[in-house]
Amino acid sequence: MKTIGLLGGMSWESTLSYYKEINEAVRRELGSLHSAKIAMFSVDFQEIETLQHQGKWEETGVILGEASKSIQVGGADFLVICTNTMHKVAPQIETAIDIPILHIADATAEQMVEDGIKAVGLLGTAFTMEQDFYKKRVEDKYKIEVLVPNQPDRAIVHDIIYQELCLGKVEGDSREQYLRIIEDLSSSGAEAVILGCTEIALLVNSTQTSVKLYDTTQIHAQKAVEWALS
Repeated sequence: MKTIGLLGGMSWESTLSYYKEINEAVRRELGSLHSAKIAMFSVDFQEIETLQHQGKWEETGVILGEASKSIQVGGADFLVICTNTMHKVAPQIETAIDIPILHIADATAEQMVEDGIKAVGLLGTAFTMEQDFYKKRVEDKYKIEVLVPNQPDRAIVHDIIYQELCLGKVEGDSREQYLRIIEDLSSSGAEAVILGCTEIALLVNSTQTSVKLYDTTQIHAQKAVEWALS
């Protein structure tokens, strides 16, 4: 079994989901008392979040690059960045380490290709929904059209992530807002919707809507187990 490197803490709530998903998947695959071999570094999200909203992405990349070096030294065979948004600096992190990165957009898009999805809605932070580092990768590399909510709804999605979900708050009213936005994306032509922030699955899941959802945390964690056991 290979050792999975987890770069977490963004937020720790979603990193907890990664740890649980990965270990449960290993136990399903191997049985008995097996659990995953993991080397993890968890950063202080306040520091990262402040730099995000100041637009100081290169500085976040330096912090995460140093953390990733520690993960590599800890014995990891590959790196899992436990957040969608910070894949913006994945190329910068790659220059700091010698182990491969399992990219969250690739893991998710590969599943969508397998399912025959041609157009998908994307929910996430404003950075993920509005910038090209995520949606352009899906569109260019996998030929899947990516739709995002309108500007007021993007603000709602973003604010709920940072003001509630990253603080461990799960509010019913916010769930209703997300479900409405998911339905709007479906009406606009999305065959499915990517939960493109690792905290969103804390709020909504596939039992609450008829629209097919792609939980990036679950997909990314499952792909990490496949890599570890390959």
